[in-house]
Amino acid sequence: MWWAIPVAAIIGYTIGSIPVGLIVGRVTRGIDVRDYGSGVTGATNVIRTSGLKAGIVTIIGDVAKGIAPVYLGLALGNLAGIDVHDDRAWVAAVAAFAAVVGHIWPVFAGFRGGKAVASGFGAALAMNPLASVALIPVAALVVGATRIMSLMSITMAPALALLFAVLAIIDVSPPAYAFYATGAAALILYKHRPNIDRLIAGTEPRIGRGGDKHASTSKDGAPSRT
Repeated sequence: MWWAIPVAAIIGYTIGSIPVGLIVGRVTRGIDVRDYGSGVTGATNVIRTSGLKAGIVTIIGDVAKGIAPVYLGLALGNLAGIDVHDDRAWVAAVAAFAAVVGHIWPVFAGFRGGKAVASGFGAALAMNPLASVALIPVAALVVGATRIMSLMSITMAPALALLFAVLAIIDVSPPAYAFYATGAAALILYKHRPNIDRLIAGTEPRIGRGGDKHASTSKDGAPSRT
């Protein structure tokens, strides 16, 4: 019955690899958003390069990429005959973590994706809607006070992992979800290392700034050979 684990990983990674931000940038502006701003496919960079509406579409798509693997993982566990919910949760957690990996290193986009904040949150939302939604006002407060999206991501990912760990300890949420949240937070922090360096230096761009084209790209968006 545990064949469901590798199958879930494959399904999750495939879903996570769908480059929503890249597709939105191509459709709305005919550009590769990775040639601009932070160089990733996340919603924040899409907003900088393609506008708010494009960014909202990207957020919705990326959150859905996190939600879908969780439910598919649970269904797969049920199909495999795993009767205990906490055991099925491991299948869902593997699918969700694989989706986060896929978002960061997407096979459909040359392994250059985003930082998995929205996809990671989407998975958490599917796992425990109340706990995840409870952190939204805190995230909004951080963004409203600082106007720095990366600071919200850096603080909320570990906060969500801690919350899921507490819920697992008090037997409200499956341990598998706590392991997922911890692993996802570690990857998100890893991908935000340049942001952390800029935050320390006081040079991290605020919302609406930092969307300039990279000096290493040509006018048509292709990487420069110089």
